[in-house]
Amino acid sequence: MKVNVLSEKVIKQSSKDTCDTFCYDEEVVQRVQPEIKKVEGVELIFKALSDATRMKIAYALSIEQELCVCDVANIIGSTTATASHHLRLLRNMKLAKYRKEGKLVFYSLADDHVHQLVSIALLHSKEA
Repeated sequence: MKVNVLSEKVIKQSSKDTCDTFCYDEEVVQRVQPEIKKVEGVELIFKALSDATRMKIAYALSIEQELCVCDVANIIGSTTATASHHLRLLRNMKLAKYRKEGKLVFYSLADDHVHQLVSIALLHSKEA
């Protein structure tokens, strides 16, 4: 019996966040709908950063500007192979870049936009 009462409360609470009737503003829809195509592919950036390890790496790179793969591995507590794997994915997504110096490989964030994404996400998580 208690389960039914709880489920009814959940249904009542969740139904408050929707319209009681279906209607839409045709002018707004026609204006905004074509613009939606602009975000195609953007979700891949967030998918790349949604992994906890990659987010830690991006944050570390936002603090230090440039880090060797070995430093990244030690910072996140992983093997160099794991760190390298995640760094390569960030690089392939154009979120990070690298340079070689002899036998060492150094990574940095691709640009200030990535730095801003990391900073804003961190700020938002603290406020939420």
